[in-house]
Amino acid sequence: MFARFVIATLAALTAPLATAAQDDPLTRPIVTDRTAQWLSPRPPVRVFGNSYLVGFGGLNVALTDTGKGLILIDGALPQAAPQILANVARLGFRPRDIRYILSTEPHFDHAGGIAALARDTGATVIASARGAEGLRSGRLATDDPQHGYDSRFPAIASVRVIRDGERLTLGDTVVTARATPGHTMGSTSWSWRACRGSRCKAIVFAASLNPVSTDDYRFSAPASRPVVAAFARGQAAMRALPCDILITAHADQDGATDRFRDSPGACRAYALSSQRALAKRLASESR
Repeated sequence: MFARFVIATLAALTAPLATAAQDDPLTRPIVTDRTAQWLSPRPPVRVFGNSYLVGFGGLNVALTDTGKGLILIDGALPQAAPQILANVARLGFRPRDIRYILSTEPHFDHAGGIAALARDTGATVIASARGAEGLRSGRLATDDPQHGYDSRFPAIASVRVIRDGERLTLGDTVVTARATPGHTMGSTSWSWRACRGSRCKAIVFAASLNPVSTDDYRFSAPASRPVVAAFARGQAAMRALPCDILITAHADQDGATDRFRDSPGACRAYALSSQRALAKRLASESR
């Protein structure tokens, strides 16, 4: 019975994206010059224990089996939602068993697919307070360095807010929300422990920490001081996280070629890279 379910699910979910876009406003494609790279196909892969990646070559989407339901982190672009669910099914899980969808940041490349995923699974969407504002509007916040792009994505009517340091428990898994602002003021990273037998590792799914903006934005401007201060808080939080395995929202962050980094120093290196990038940007603006 379950084998037939998987086959039927895969057949339905792997229909051409163009057809889905014509029929479904929640999966209507958002296309940029990086879309093909972001959504380059990758098979689902086990990270460690009960945690997996079900995303793409340039955008990570994580899945954790808690024994009492599944937790998904991020949703990539709108047109990616069917393939994400197909990857979940390829691992032998039922998409309808996804109980929670956690969001790192309200940008179209990470949150664009969440509306369709939530509708198709019945999952509860969870984000920080500022992140939830963006998800509900489908718009970038006015203090977002990328606001000038006006990158809209499908809005999500119902979002549960989680506080910094708050724990979400499902089955045998406890996921903690970690505020890592800067890239957006509501950016949130997620941490949990995954085990294989008696061996456990701390996993971090990190929000973006890179200082990306529209061409006319100045991080050195007085109005941007709260954003620069937020970056410092986010970098400090990332450095302090217990972190055996790092998964970044952009799989190719900092030129990475692996989909995740199995290294105890990965989160500290990620924070340092963010510091250097912001310092370089500030220096370039002072010339």
